[in-house]
Amino acid sequence: MEYNNVNAYAKTASELRYDARNSLRGLWGTSVLLCLVFGLITSLSGIPIAGQLILLLITGPLNLGLTICFVNLVRQNPFRLEDLFNGFKNFTSSFVLFLLTTIFTTLWTFLFIIPGIIARYRYAMAYYILNDNPDMSANEAIKQSSLMMKGHKWRLFCLHLSFIGWILLCTITIVGIIGLLWVIPYMKTAETCFYENLKAIYGDVKSPEESTF
Repeated sequence: MEYNNVNAYAKTASELRYDARNSLRGLWGTSVLLCLVFGLITSLSGIPIAGQLILLLITGPLNLGLTICFVNLVRQNPFRLEDLFNGFKNFTSSFVLFLLTTIFTTLWTFLFIIPGIIARYRYAMAYYILNDNPDMSANEAIKQSSLMMKGHKWRLFCLHLSFIGWILLCTITIVGIIGLLWVIPYMKTAETCFYENLKAIYGDVKSPEESTF
C-alpha cells in the first residue's frame, strides 16, 4: 500500500492509548456492558455439540458487530449496545470471514507458533475493513487487511503488549478479574484507534473495482 496522506504518521502505543481513553470518556459503562454481553454469548462453547455449532455460526457476525460498536465509539457516532447484533445484517460475509481467518491462522500455527501469530496480525483489520465496505467479500477483506498491515504488524503487537501489565494484574486476584471488564474495552478501543490511524495514513480501503492499490 502506498502512503496517501503525507501529514499522517504512525502513532505510538502511548498515543493510541491516549486516543482510546479520550474516546471512552463518559462511555466506559456502556463499553463494559457491551463486552460483558459479548463474552456471555460467546461462552456458549461450554455447551456440548450444540453450543459449538451455534458458536461457529454466530462468532463472525458478533465480531463484526463488536467492531461496528467500537468504530462508532471512536468516530463519535451513537454508541449503542444493540449495534452488537448489526453484524448479522451481513451474516454471510462475516461468517465466511471468521471461517477463513480461523482456518488460515490454524494452518500457519500447525507449522510453527510464530507464523500463526503473524497470520493473526495480518488479518487483524479484516472486520474493520468489512464494516467500512459491507459489499466487499470476506476474501477481499482479508487481502486488504494483509496489504494494510504490511509493515505495521509489529506496531499492533506492541500496542497489545503494552496492556500486558494490566492483564497480569487483573488475573492474579479475584477483584482483578473484574478489572478485566475495563481492560478489554480499553484494548478494543485502542485497536480501533490503530485502524483509524492506518486509514489516515493510507486512505480508505475501496472495493476491488474501485481500488487503486
